[in-house]
Amino acid sequence: MKNSKLLSKKLLLVIFILFTSFKAHSSDKPVDIWKFNEKKSDLNPESNLPIDESNNLSSEISIFNKKSNDETLGIIQDSSLNSKKIKITGLYDPEDYDLDINMWSNSDGNQLKNLFGRITKLNLSDDASELMKISILTNAHYPKKNITEKEFLKLKSDWLIKNSNFDLIKEYLDKNSLLNDNPKLSKHFIDYYISEFRLKKACDIFSKNSEPITDKYLSKFNVYCLINAGKTEEALLILDLKKELGFKDRYFEKKIDYLLGYTSKIDDSISEKTIFDFHLAHKTNPNFEFQPDEKTSKIIWRYLSSANLLSSLKKVDISEIDKISNIEKAVHNKNYSENELFKIYMRFQFNISQLLNAKESYKSLSNIEARALLYQKILLESEMIEKLKLLKILKGLFKKDNLNYAFDNQLKKFLKEMDPTEVPDNLTSFYYTNIELNKDLPMEIKYNNDVLHQSKLINYFNGDYSKSKIEKDVNNFLKKIKKNKRYSFSKKDVIFLESLKADGIKISEKYDELYLISENEMPTDIQIMINNAESGAALLRIVEVIGQDKLERIDEDTVYFIISALNQLNIDSIRNKILLKVLPLKV
Repeated sequence: MKNSKLLSKKLLLVIFILFTSFKAHSSDKPVDIWKFNEKKSDLNPESNLPIDESNNLSSEISIFNKKSNDETLGIIQDSSLNSKKIKITGLYDPEDYDLDINMWSNSDGNQLKNLFGRITKLNLSDDASELMKISILTNAHYPKKNITEKEFLKLKSDWLIKNSNFDLIKEYLDKNSLLNDNPKLSKHFIDYYISEFRLKKACDIFSKNSEPITDKYLSKFNVYCLINAGKTEEALLILDLKKELGFKDRYFEKKIDYLLGYTSKIDDSISEKTIFDFHLAHKTNPNFEFQPDEKTSKIIWRYLSSANLLSSLKKVDISEIDKISNIEKAVHNKNYSENELFKIYMRFQFNISQLLNAKESYKSLSNIEARALLYQKILLESEMIEKLKLLKILKGLFKKDNLNYAFDNQLKKFLKEMDPTEVPDNLTSFYYTNIELNKDLPMEIKYNNDVLHQSKLINYFNGDYSKSKIEKDVNNFLKKIKKNKRYSFSKKDVIFLESLKADGIKISEKYDELYLISENEMPTDIQIMINNAESGAALLRIVEVIGQDKLERIDEDTVYFIISALNQLNIDSIRNKILLKVLPLKV
């Protein structure tokens, strides 16, 4: 009987190997690289699983999104027997953004590595991040000089990891079949959702995979996901095959044996090596308990919080200063609730004298006790200015111990209750630095038909003007300006006119005297990139120039050379979106 079962398992292994080999070969079909994905059915034809439409990026709001044609291209390859395999990774059709499939072809890899390195150190604004996303996720050939395909892929992955838009990562991995080619990015995706205790979301990474998984960590998690989904036979088949190939992981195997019911003995060992190992310990122990300390990693703190395993901390005694210190650090790292921390502060006992003279009394207490005293005094204080002074002192104490974000949301709530007109001059900086202002509310465009770049003519960049009409209206506007001796051309007026000329709009030469064509202010390296048709590298340099700034706040000289660069590269789609942000008058 035992021999029969063993023979059956071996036969299944052979069938599995042949099946996966057949799937891998049968999926290699030539794809038309310029044909948009047609509307698909509700099922993924490869996996027979429902397609998750929540990851469709076409619904994202971005100044760079096109109004139509939001379909994306996946991996592009030619797998015919007599041709070399061509692989292009990305999400967007180059034509959607007036880019070219050869946008990286002329670039030097060393220069790209340097550029990516500098950009990675920046905290990019939303505008810069959107442009970066378009630059690196547009389908294009890899650069060849001084860089390998693997290195270029890593540059993209490192940015995606830093940016951590997990819907974007999922789509990128799915569209390009990069599960095996990009294990670091795949692990980053999985670890994040495990730490959020969203196991189904973590397992979704395998939903469109049809190839054997080579990475050990990904393979183990795939086996676990199959077991969770009730696909035990398939999970065992894969695990047995891995063992045949030399796989060994006693910790993992013991946890899996318990999940499968092969043993009822609870293995109470807890590994913090990876968040998946830690989850297995929790999953396989009904009496799981774990007390985090200052050495506990941020990701495990987040898991404990997400899985509601920090309830024991609510019972912490106020004499356990070390535990309270750990809680403060967890709150600072956004892994524990601010409300729970301040509930602990409320349990400290102070006498009337300490509370009445809190601004002096706190100085003789330990840091934690001082914060608790000041917080209690703030709750009791009725005078707005006095409360504001105490808030400033308390924020300073958190900041002194590198716990700035532990007093973040609570501080904003206090500040929102105050009338900004009553804030004294010596506290306005503190008030406006810490209150949460909604700076991203959409602003209404107000046209000013006395100013060229603020007039309704800018709607040309929305596609609302025919060529003949814009030529007529612009020339008429310039005619009116010529009669107005007091009109002074601004840099933005020049940007507007030069963008029209770049599009072939004819403007009468008799108006040239109204303004001077600016001398070339383009940074030399960007001009060289333009001359060498390195549009990808040029876009990265523009991303670097924008950096952490919003487009509307960039000075006119910088806007001028950005638009000039895009004009020379004929990247009109991106240029138009930028112009519509920087030219209009907003109120």
